[in-house]
Amino acid sequence: MKTTKKTRFIDVAAAVFRENDTVLVARRAKGQHLEYKWEFPGGKIEKDETPEQCLQRELKEEFGVSVEVGEYVGESVFRYPDKDIRLLVYQVELLSGEMSLNVHDEINWVQIQDLLLVDLAEADIPIASILQKKLSLQKDKSQELKEAWGFDLINI
Repeated sequence: MKTTKKTRFIDVAAAVFRENDTVLVARRAKGQHLEYKWEFPGGKIEKDETPEQCLQRELKEEFGVSVEVGEYVGESVFRYPDKDIRLLVYQVELLSGEMSLNVHDEINWVQIQDLLLVDLAEADIPIASILQKKLSLQKDKSQELKEAWGFDLINI
């Protein structure tokens, strides 16, 4: 009789800091899992912790900042050779603190349309695609309204 192993995913929460058409990505430092890969910052969700609580804790630990967790962006599931990850992604807004690097060696603001040109961790790639689709839809809707009403709502 063949037995099947049930996959248990590690739940990870990740943050999208967005400023206009750019988002923040962070590069994993040498010696870290996935070293030198860029990612949306966050971390493993602990037992009895919500994704929102996880992001508040992780962003305080990793960057020394306090955030407000906002809209759910999406989910990505990826099987790395050593673990299976379920990435739950939320938009966040910086409330206080100055970004300091404790786990990462670099941060960068990247144009959303250029995200897939960055060497992202594999689990983050579908999230980059989701963000690009959302941006495209927003621009299409804005253009549609501009044509219908004769002015650009984004610049009001």
